[in-house]
Amino acid sequence: MTDSGVPRLAATVERLHKQIREAQATADGRALIEMAKGVLVERLQCGPAQAATQLEILSARAGVAPLELAVDLVNQAAQDKMSAVVGEFLQSTATTGEPTAVVRLRTAESGLLAAGDTQRVAESVLEHAVSPLGATAVAIWSAGIDASLSLAGFAGIAEHEAQRWRYVPPGVVTPARQALIQRKAQWIEDLSVSGLPSIGDRAGGRAAIPVGSAGKILGVLEVCWPRPIDVQPRQIHRQLEALAELCAHTLESDSAAVRTTERADVADLVRLADGLFDPALVLMPQLDEGTLADFSIHHLNSCFVDPAGRPPGLISGSSLLEMYPMAAVEGRLFERIEHVFATGETYRADRVMLTELVDQIPLTVAAALSISRYGDAVLMVWRMEDESGRLATLLQHAQRLGRVGGFEENAATGEITWSDQLFALYGLAPTTDPVPLAQLPGHVHDADTEAVRRFLRTLLRYRRPASTACRLTRSDGVTRHVRIIAEPVVDAAGHLHAIRGAYQDVSAQHWTEIALSATRDRLTDTEMHAAEQSSLARQLQQAIMPEAQPSTDAFGLRIAVRYRPTEQDDLVGGDWYDTIVLPSKEILVSVGDITGHGITAATGMVVLRNALRGLAATGAGPGQMLAWLNLVAHHLTDSIFATAVCGVYDPQTRVLRWARAGHPPPVLVRAGRAWSLPELDGIILGAVAETSYEEGEIQLELDDTLLLYTDGLIERRDLGLDLCVERLLTISAEFTGSLDDRLDHLLDCSDSDTDDDTCVVGIQVGTGMGPPIGGV
Repeated sequence: MTDSGVPRLAATVERLHKQIREAQATADGRALIEMAKGVLVERLQCGPAQAATQLEILSARAGVAPLELAVDLVNQAAQDKMSAVVGEFLQSTATTGEPTAVVRLRTAESGLLAAGDTQRVAESVLEHAVSPLGATAVAIWSAGIDASLSLAGFAGIAEHEAQRWRYVPPGVVTPARQALIQRKAQWIEDLSVSGLPSIGDRAGGRAAIPVGSAGKILGVLEVCWPRPIDVQPRQIHRQLEALAELCAHTLESDSAAVRTTERADVADLVRLADGLFDPALVLMPQLDEGTLADFSIHHLNSCFVDPAGRPPGLISGSSLLEMYPMAAVEGRLFERIEHVFATGETYRADRVMLTELVDQIPLTVAAALSISRYGDAVLMVWRMEDESGRLATLLQHAQRLGRVGGFEENAATGEITWSDQLFALYGLAPTTDPVPLAQLPGHVHDADTEAVRRFLRTLLRYRRPASTACRLTRSDGVTRHVRIIAEPVVDAAGHLHAIRGAYQDVSAQHWTEIALSATRDRLTDTEMHAAEQSSLARQLQQAIMPEAQPSTDAFGLRIAVRYRPTEQDDLVGGDWYDTIVLPSKEILVSVGDITGHGITAATGMVVLRNALRGLAATGAGPGQMLAWLNLVAHHLTDSIFATAVCGVYDPQTRVLRWARAGHPPPVLVRAGRAWSLPELDGIILGAVAETSYEEGEIQLELDDTLLLYTDGLIERRDLGLDLCVERLLTISAEFTGSLDDRLDHLLDCSDSDTDDDTCVVGIQVGTGMGPPIGGV
């Protein structure tokens, strides 16, 4: 063939393809016109020729093509879902200027109804319905009985690509699979983003619409766009759903022969159910105007047992919702069967709860459940959970955890039955002969022999239940503490038939009780010792620090003290105070607090208080005295730590020199105002070997009141120390009254919650000169 012949041949082939397409379009249009003629014949009661003439006259008067008028006549006569879609589509395209929009879906419908196979249906859908929407490919899938998918028709897809996707096995997730399993349309804006595999290009928009009829999904219509799509309007969704309904007609036609075979195979399914060892039901769909309404119980196998106890003859032939309303509704049984019937996807569950009414009382049972579809029938198999087996397992675990072993002895035959736990308790192999109960005294500790014999007499001679505790001595030298309980099995005449009972190994409990008893003894001794220590500390504290004593006047000072020990004996603290006139006629005032509680704190308090008295006789200042007292706390005592404030008052000049060691500074009350003295440098006593303490002084005036206190007066767990001091200053400034009343008021207003000792010393400057004091 010459080179010039090839283009000529190609042009001929293209011309023939064009003629074929025009002929198909003409045939589709002719089918619509013939349908419109039929409508006119029925309405005008005329012949076909007159109907054709009338159609031409009406189209000429309306100024529209005969094909468009034919579509309007068919829409008015049909009033179906396709008509509604056409109406919506006409509204959406009324301003586009496309006169052929009205015929699009009806032309597709005509082509679908006239097509003889699913392949031509796919081509017609692509050409007449979805190409104007921008779609470039269509695939029609047929659903198998096992929820697989087979490619029944395609258009716009290469042949080799179609061959690759001829069959999609169950479990492969694709857009069509999702539409089948979920039983609703799947719209994917961009396939490449979704990550789902599918036929055709790996990118672009997809729509997969399930094709169903009579409650069963027959297949899926999948439409492909070459580029990502936006969210589509409602009328487009309805347009494709209408096309899917049309595809159902073709899929039903293709599977008509298969369904005939499947109906014939229901007898084989019944024989399969009869061969199962579990209860099985064969269900058939019940339709109401083409919609699945219920399932009829077509057959029950011989193993079937109704949970409500009804005979099989009453159940066979009835509907599922009638026989098992609670299981179908509350247990979602009907929903699961409906899903299996619609999609072909098998349902299996190892344990589901089924509820049914038995004598008007809800009964819930556990069962393993399997549901599968065979053609138009559904096979449901369930296996009720064996409660006796579960209870036996629970009993075994309870015996193991409780270390309990059971036994039974036949009085007539002498046969003895032991559980595995009892062999382990005796230290015997499971193949060893069990030890008769009568030989038990030879296997226990000598001290327990008499108790075991009394146990056997009560059990065997007097035929009454009995129990005992003893030490079981094993052949390997191990001793186990056991508790034995048993009862006789007698008939009405009192004859002994058997002895049954149980051993419990209580060795762990026994040794725990011994350890607990020893711990209780040690705890009692410790508590007694602690009580003695607390009592001694309290007596020592009360001997040195009385809770209250009358105020004293000396050298123009009025001095008052209040001491409130903690209410808990085990928390006796080491707070201390002291006031004494020195040889130099100056007055020493001090307050301190030993860390810790108990006898150690009380003895430490005595040591530091007496040491400070001796140091004061040297005439040294407060700072030097605290430095020496720190040496005493660090070197001459057993790990004592304390805070203290120390002052020396000169009655001639009314000057107070003072120093502190980690203690709250004194509070000065003057003319209705109260403030804390400066926080001089000085760490707690006993912390380091050598340190120095800053010394300060203040000129006191007439009617000034100085308060020295320990932290038990103000400290709270939920407040910072600064806030606690601020509250003390407020209370002190607002009070007007005598010195004794002031100290009592401070104790009454104290809201401290630390369970600590409280000590407060008040010093008021007056004009009188009383006799010297030896100490307070």
